[in-house]
Amino acid sequence: MIRAYVDGGARGNPGPAGYGARIEDEDGNLLAELYGPLGVATNNVAEYNGLLAALKWAVDHGHRDVHIRADSELLVKQMRGEHRVKNPGLLPLYEDARSLMRRIGRVTFEHVRREFNKDADRLANEAMDQGSSM
Repeated sequence: MIRAYVDGGARGNPGPAGYGARIEDEDGNLLAELYGPLGVATNNVAEYNGLLAALKWAVDHGHRDVHIRADSELLVKQMRGEHRVKNPGLLPLYEDARSLMRRIGRVTFEHVRREFNKDADRLANEAMDQGSSM
């Protein structure tokens, strides 16, 4: 089992956006840090991009059991099927995530408070900084 902390943000919402993901093994050892600027996007689009980055990494590295931790309650509830995805801009991202999840096998989601997602938040901010300087 691997654990992925995912986050995304936008300065202005919409505004310069970025995502971040920290991936650890079950003992908490760092496996990867992923981040990237997204141009102008919303917070929710950025959050989904953090999730997609983590899921793609898991698929590429053959992982079959992934636990996602995110501070976006919306993302977690949508991915668990507790809330419908009504926003047409999020629907393709949601569908991409569901497709990747089927390729992995077991994917679980946990909503965590922001203070327990600091590394992913730091990575998302690095991505936003990088995007702003381009």
